[in-house]
Amino acid sequence: MNSSKKNLISFGKIALPKVLKSGDVDTAPNDESGGFGTFGRTREIVDISNEDDSEAQQMKEVLGIQEFGKKAKTFNVEQMLEEVKKTARSVAPLKKESLLPIEQSNDDSDDDLIGPPLPTNVISATNVKEADKSDDDSDDSYNELSDSGDEQESKLVNYIPSSHEVQMKHGTKAVIAVAADPSGARLSTGSVDYDVCFWDFAGMDTSMRSFRTLRPCENHPIKCLQYSATGDTILVISGCAQAKVLDRDGFEVIECIKGDQYISDMAKTKGHTASLNSGCWHPNIREEFMTSSQDGTLRLWDVEKPKQHKNIIKPRAQGGVKTTPVACTYSRDGNTVACGCYDGSIQLWDHRKSFVNTSILVRDAHQKQSEISSLVYSYHGNHIATRGCDDTLKLWDLRVFKKPVHTVNDLFSRYDTTDCMFSPDDSMVVTGESLKKNRKFGRVLFYDTTSFNLVSEIEVAESHIIKTLWHPKLNQIFVGCGDGTVQCYYDHKRSLRGAKLCVVKTHRKRNTIEVLSNTQVITPHALPLFQQDRVKTVKKRMEKDRLDPVKSKRPDLPITSGQGGRVASSGGTLSSYVIRNLGLSKRVNDEQDPREAILKYAKDAAENPFWISPAYAKTQPKPIFQVDEEQKNSESDEPSTSKKMKLQ
Repeated sequence: MNSSKKNLISFGKIALPKVLKSGDVDTAPNDESGGFGTFGRTREIVDISNEDDSEAQQMKEVLGIQEFGKKAKTFNVEQMLEEVKKTARSVAPLKKESLLPIEQSNDDSDDDLIGPPLPTNVISATNVKEADKSDDDSDDSYNELSDSGDEQESKLVNYIPSSHEVQMKHGTKAVIAVAADPSGARLSTGSVDYDVCFWDFAGMDTSMRSFRTLRPCENHPIKCLQYSATGDTILVISGCAQAKVLDRDGFEVIECIKGDQYISDMAKTKGHTASLNSGCWHPNIREEFMTSSQDGTLRLWDVEKPKQHKNIIKPRAQGGVKTTPVACTYSRDGNTVACGCYDGSIQLWDHRKSFVNTSILVRDAHQKQSEISSLVYSYHGNHIATRGCDDTLKLWDLRVFKKPVHTVNDLFSRYDTTDCMFSPDDSMVVTGESLKKNRKFGRVLFYDTTSFNLVSEIEVAESHIIKTLWHPKLNQIFVGCGDGTVQCYYDHKRSLRGAKLCVVKTHRKRNTIEVLSNTQVITPHALPLFQQDRVKTVKKRMEKDRLDPVKSKRPDLPITSGQGGRVASSGGTLSSYVIRNLGLSKRVNDEQDPREAILKYAKDAAENPFWISPAYAKTQPKPIFQVDEEQKNSESDEPSTSKKMKLQ
């Protein structure tokens, strides 16, 4: 092998081509060595480890990148913000010439930028946006981030749907329960008068009448109503110890069992033993719902097994004493069970664990020995709002649950079912206020969740405000009042369906058609005279003859009146009954004198004799009567010799 030739690298008949010093590759067939085309020819390899220029030139030709390896340009953000603040107010609107692409004269700026240049249409669009933004924010763009509380409250007022109002009449007593299905098609209301009314917005007109009214729990006031997550069933909580589940039309689906009130341990009973306070459905589990009662327990139920509770929770006061849960609810995700108790405490349990120990507990949340009438989670799940009968409204943060974030005092509450709720975007807390002595109207109050300032108030009616419901899909507010009415507030532009469907339809009275038929139409063959007797069996003929008293030769019925053998209605004896009812057509007056009754017919008998005189008319035409001795003596005026003996 020639020593002048350098080492060659070959793989069989495939060898690398020889690289020249100038950077070109020699592919000429100078070598006579065998192989397949150019792959088989071996070439001399030159050491190019120190030749960086040739390598860079090859990368330019292959990849098309001019230079790489430079660092990205860094920007000072604070300095740029200060420059924008100074020049923001002096920005003038751009002209058409300024929207044209700008040619970059400095070549160094191209080197500082990374990547290919932006297209011309993108540059023009960004310039237009910046110009519009500078015109709109001519005052200061950074002042919008630090708006005052008054401006924020004025914006929240615009989101309250209160431009129009519709009234629905439930009855004459206070409406203490209001519920709407998730779709917003139906509304149900419960009152102290034991009735539940169902309202269908698609079927109502301007008269605003409910399509069904029923009394599901007899003589017990309806305290709470809530539709399930699917809207096919509704939970009814009343003053009795048994909760009921109805379908959409008001027919009963199940009724929970009642527990044994003589057992002291409530865990040993299958149901509640005292009146109910509140109840709610699980947001994720369709068959599960929860109830709270005066017996001091919370019970979880399954719709498929109403004969026994699913789980039982016993809230405890300070020192382990039993306390009464007044309000109860699930969290939005269904992982937490919360209740407000009579001792003023708020207690939370984890639904995924056993209900033995509380996960969060606040003892002095509200005043002791006063009901927490409402407890509700926010939609994002980080806050809880509570309404108490101690005339307070409090907002709590679950992340720091020791003290309330905000508190509003002096909110009079007369009913133990007065509630509070969050707006659909969690920007406001809504509650009702009962009517005070010095006020004329009950109010619905709206508070900002960030500052808890009063955003707006609505004077509803001259009565107490008990229930409030802001439906997220309809964007309408339903208010239950103490005078038996339900007020519906909506916005003509922002609200959907609901009461807007009823306002459009006009109420039309039904025309009653009266038909007066003067002529009487009789079909001849329908008369009994023309009807043919049907062939009857012997048994039916005998039964018919048996009912006929003549054919059956029925004897006279016995005398049913009287008692003890005496006929009380007709006399004391049977003879008096015969004389009064059978012998005489008219009743005899017992007070009449019989002599006068006979002499009444004397003149008529003398003039028209019928019995005695015609018999003696031939033999004795002149009647001869026996004369007494006294009458003879008086006629002859002679003293009588015979004297009657005196009887001693």
